Amino acid sequence: MPPVAALTGRKSCGGNVPTGDNDCKRACTCCAIRRPKLKAAFQAAFKGSLKAKKQPKSGKIRRLIFTGHTMSSTPQNIIVGLSGGVDSSVTAQLLKQQGHHVRGVFMQNWEDDDNDEYCSIKQDSFDAIAVADIVGIDIDIVNFAGQYKDKVFAYFLQEYQAGRTPNPDVLCNAEIKFKSFLDYALEHGAQALATGHYARKEVRADGRHYLLKGLDENKDQSYFLYRLQPYQLERALFPLGSLKKPEVRRIAAEANLPTAAKKDSTGICFIGERPFREFLQKYLPTAEGEMVTPEGKVVGRHIGLMFYTLGQRKGLGIGGAGEPWFVAGKDLAANKLIVVQGHDHPLLFSGSLTMSQLSWTLPAQAGDREGAAPPPGRYTCKTRYRMADAPCELRYLDNNRAELVFDTPQWAVTPGQSAVLYDGDVCLGGGIIDSAASEPK
Repeated sequence: MPPVAALTGRKSCGGNVPTGDNDCKRACTCCAIRRPKLKAAFQAAFKGSLKAKKQPKSGKIRRLIFTGHTMSSTPQNIIVGLSGGVDSSVTAQLLKQQGHHVRGVFMQNWEDDDNDEYCSIKQDSFDAIAVADIVGIDIDIVNFAGQYKDKVFAYFLQEYQAGRTPNPDVLCNAEIKFKSFLDYALEHGAQALATGHYARKEVRADGRHYLLKGLDENKDQSYFLYRLQPYQLERALFPLGSLKKPEVRRIAAEANLPTAAKKDSTGICFIGERPFREFLQKYLPTAEGEMVTPEGKVVGRHIGLMFYTLGQRKGLGIGGAGEPWFVAGKDLAANKLIVVQGHDHPLLFSGSLTMSQLSWTLPAQAGDREGAAPPPGRYTCKTRYRMADAPCELRYLDNNRAELVFDTPQWAVTPGQSAVLYDGDVCLGGGIIDSAASEPK
């Protein structure tokens, strides 16, 4: 399929004309991409699949299924994951400005119901293609849906069925973006893989690659990257790590990128804006049960334990006087949801946690593919995205289990989520939370 410019014979206006403006007189890419005939052409690109056999020809938009894991011995270029959002758009723009040979890839990670009213994949792909055209790079549409379903979605369902609250975005980065996608990038001659994450990377005097927090404290995404191994970090680029979000949007606007004012995506990538309960019910059986206080008093009914997470306030449907109700625990054996009144109820706080599935970002020495466990001792940690760093002590229970003891009890520590360890700005890695307790074991 020809690129946008070839399809339209038009340059870009930068997306300054409102969507659906049929009165637009500009003969430009961004306006054309919003029109039904051109949309239909792009939608056709999403039907059927071609297996990648060779490098795409210049100026082509292709739909590919990646299944191989061949590593290129002579990487030379940078491949950017173009999601259709402003962050990845500016990543491509900056790298292009710096003189790199850049190629974009739009990742299709979900296809079960990508035609329903809540799925944004097509619009995101249109935006990614328009950005590529303006920046002046080629773009491929690559299907990773098979790997995503096997490596991420299966785990996602398993955890919810077990009563835990998983974070599939963490697993997606480690297993898809920086494994399957990284393999694809290297196979196609890339020297590095760049993403729009707000994180930094440093190569220090010891030759090791350090994963650091992004400088924008409100957007730092190192938490979601903690499972990256050294060999993955060595090939990773995070051009936005030293920028703040307003600056990124300013760069996008100055470059006339159509994503400059686009709303940030929220939640799990394949769910989009759809109702979460409705989505989960399609894949897992539900069993209603009682909502009870710690003393055993029945105060309501739940629609299935998997739909609730620790610390949740909204959607409980419990009325009456007094302070708001919060989820404080789950009794899986009895199918009961334990709820308490008041944000500061003692059952909502934990003095320690245990975690397993440990993963570390720093190698013992430069060149090691796998990370090495940091020594026991004093660090800070995050048990959820955007929380303030919590001082803690790391204690190992065995080779794949550890305990974190907090200086101050932490609110709503949730099994299934990730506990991520930091030494200053350096992200060391972490693990999946198994349990939390009021006192250390």
